Amino acid sequence: MIRQTLLASSKSTLRSTLIHQRGLSISAVRMAAGDTGGVRSGGEAAGDSFSKREKANEDYYVKQKEKEKLMALKEKLSQQRKHLDELDKHIDELTKDQGGEHN
Repeated sequence: MIRQTLLASSKSTLRSTLIHQRGLSISAVRMAAGDTGGVRSGGEAAGDSFSKREKANEDYYVKQKEKEKLMALKEKLSQQRKHLDELDKHIDELTKDQGGEHN
């Protein structure tokens, strides 16, 4: 009797597990090549005009960002040079007042 109960419960559990697994296995998503929206790694699809335009736009964006960073660095460098010039003038004034150097 216990054996029959165990067998019946294990069969029903196995049956419900198989039904759930089967339900998932038949609901596979079907996509054609290139429908995933991922990066194309090569082949004939990598050379189409959309991919080329997209790459050109990305390259332009990166170039613009690098240009902005370079301009910011140049501005910071000019400010640092100006500050160093001011410090040099200050040092010269201090040394002239002390009479340590003959300028």
